[in-house]
Amino acid sequence: MKSWIDSRLGETYPGHEVNLVFVRGLPADSAAARLAALRREVLETGVAGAWTWAVHDSFAPEAGDFDLVDYRPLCRDAAEAVVFMVEPCSAKAHAPDFTYYRDGRCVLHFIFEDLDQRVGDDPDHLSAELLAAGLIGPDAYCPLAKDDEHDCFDHHYDDHDRLVRAIAGAFGLPSPPLAAGVAA
Repeated sequence: MKSWIDSRLGETYPGHEVNLVFVRGLPADSAAARLAALRREVLETGVAGAWTWAVHDSFAPEAGDFDLVDYRPLCRDAAEAVVFMVEPCSAKAHAPDFTYYRDGRCVLHFIFEDLDQRVGDDPDHLSAELLAAGLIGPDAYCPLAKDDEHDCFDHHYDDHDRLVRAIAGAFGLPSPPLAAGVAA
């Protein structure tokens, strides 16, 4: 079974490759204006606790813009952004990725498929949480991986779900389902 970040967002916005962005430290209207300046169609937004969240298109094909979004301007001035790129390239079956920005800088970035390759100003920013969740470190690997009868893909989405829960817990992100404030 797919994790909610894989299934809910992909199924809710068919035909769209989407990013899920959480912003803290900005009023909701400022966060919405900064998101709009990124030139991506915002499909849904809302506010939950201290976080403003938005689902937006990853690309702007009508404008010929297939570049990755630069979120640094979104989180300048002591703001934070937690970004899940849900379908970086669904045609090529790339895994989701995660980036945490603070004060206009990329603090941490990794791809769901390779948590050992974390980059950014502080690549160990979530190491304690990832270790506690058994996602990195000596307990992170499937003990049945060498068994020919076992297919590790059977728990692939469970691993994504544990990862999203670890990230959400570390940042105090709202839990799904997210209630929309604005729908496009």
